[in-house]
Amino acid sequence: MASNIKQSLESLLTTDGALVAALVDSESGMVLGQAGAGLDIELACAGNTEVVRAKLKTMRSLKLDDYIEDMLITLGKQYHIIRPMHSKPDIFLYFVLDKSKSNLALARRSLHDIETGLQF
Repeated sequence: MASNIKQSLESLLTTDGALVAALVDSESGMVLGQAGAGLDIELACAGNTEVVRAKLKTMRSLKLDDYIEDMLITLGKQYHIIRPMHSKPDIFLYFVLDKSKSNLALARRSLHDIETGLQF
């Protein structure tokens, strides 16, 4: 399992503009796997766990019968994409890209492809 996660995250880094990729448990905020460099991944994943929890809480409050496909946070210089796994919603992929060097549509497609290939 660990090699599958590591290989999947490393393959995400071949995406244009990719900086960091991680797999995160949203119940604990724990990083299950990571690749890349450029930011404190433990801190980023813990913080983004709170983002996921807040969105899920809001969806429950609104009684939405739906799921999160992905969440995009656009900064001045970076894209941060959070993609809960459809098969395991308590696990999410976290992907950081350099905004000036990346193609958002291709990055989202790469995340989708990785998600469908990950085995637990």
